[in-house]
Amino acid sequence: MTALANHSPDSSRQKQHYTAIHDAYEAHYYDVSSMKYRARFMYNWLFDGLDLNNKSIADLACGSGHNSLAIIERYHSVKTVGFDISTPACESYTRTTQNTAHVIDLTKPAHISEQFDGAIIIGGLHHCVADLRQTLRNVANLVKPGGDLLMMEPSADFALNVVRNKWYASDRYFDAPTEEALSHDAILKQASPYFEGEAVRYFGGLAYFLILNSLIMRVPLGIKPILWPLVKPFEVAFSNIPLPSMYPCFLAKWKRTAVPVS
Repeated sequence: MTALANHSPDSSRQKQHYTAIHDAYEAHYYDVSSMKYRARFMYNWLFDGLDLNNKSIADLACGSGHNSLAIIERYHSVKTVGFDISTPACESYTRTTQNTAHVIDLTKPAHISEQFDGAIIIGGLHHCVADLRQTLRNVANLVKPGGDLLMMEPSADFALNVVRNKWYASDRYFDAPTEEALSHDAILKQASPYFEGEAVRYFGGLAYFLILNSLIMRVPLGIKPILWPLVKPFEVAFSNIPLPSMYPCFLAKWKRTAVPVS
């Protein structure tokens, strides 16, 4: 697999930013409580109805590989390969999964010589707003026709998105000039004709903020195992409100079409 790209100033900012916060990010987003949240409120929906055994999956914005581990736990014969802009993340991915990872800037044209049966990107596209159109073209190049693209991203259709934008601008754990929430329908339109939308689900309540986003909410790691069983029932109940603007995030399943990337 070959994946080569030059870094623009914006993508270099992202690389430096996430290299700097890698250890804190790893500790808060992939601890036991956060992984329980992911399994219950993200993975169960994303993987429902899919059989990824004997498939190859590209884990985009892979971080240290915990999303790949979740896939491997469900599908023992799956093959995962990581892609991330951060060199420490790729090194950690290989240590965690024993699989290959490649450093790549998805916002820049990349030479990609291998295609995968599917791809997953959890919270990665909204870091690629420097050139989201090129990012989606690169993703399309990575996925075989008929393959699935699974994603989770912050939703720009959230009623409190203005507040979130101010938060991005003031919190050191964000790099506001190079990341922003996304509208599912808008990015699906950008991804056309290479992808078709199959399903979308909006989610995120109290547990989303206190458990999954404990880093930016400054929730101490030691408190999370106590909080998780307390806030989980509220998250379940909140998830049943059929109003997308109530939720800060979305999950989506897209299907790769047969249209070649021109």
